[in-house]
Amino acid sequence: MNTRLTWICNGATAANRKALFPLDEPLEKKAVEEAGRIGAVPHADRIVTSPALRARQTAEALRLKAQIDPSLRDCDHGRWAGKSIEAIEAEEPENLMAWMTEPGVAPHGGESLLDLRKRVAGWMDAQSAQSGHVIAISHAAVIRVAVAHVLQAPPSSFWLSDVEPLAILRMTSNGSRWALRFQH
Repeated sequence: MNTRLTWICNGATAANRKALFPLDEPLEKKAVEEAGRIGAVPHADRIVTSPALRARQTAEALRLKAQIDPSLRDCDHGRWAGKSIEAIEAEEPENLMAWMTEPGVAPHGGESLLDLRKRVAGWMDAQSAQSGHVIAISHAAVIRVAVAHVLQAPPSSFWLSDVEPLAILRMTSNGSRWALRFQH
């Protein structure tokens, strides 16, 4: 069984520009326009999106009819949602440091990075079992843990990759393992 997985990161929002932990905010107008200029997206057997407004709007701007999949939701940042990293650093420096250095903790009351990775890896395994081509519109954090999962990298590797708005990343699975796929 072969599975192709094309990740598309949601377009930019005001939270991206202001370095805020995300809420369920809409895309910036410019992001909608940029998504509309992306070339033809290849045929897929399944097209799915995070339930977040910014992901659904990205799918619409790409002219994709996507089904909502709750497993593709962004990391739950709990009480930090909508706040800037600078504010968290000023208010809760120990908690911010713990979250960034201990992947199993969630001092914000939301989801730990280990929990996020487990959720995304489980979703990827389910896709691999179905085979075919899947397009998934989700969030930078989700794509970052997917990359770490594929590379079998330690949880701390989450911090070593950047996923820009509207980035596209491809992966393949032969039914027993995932691999990154680079193409022109």
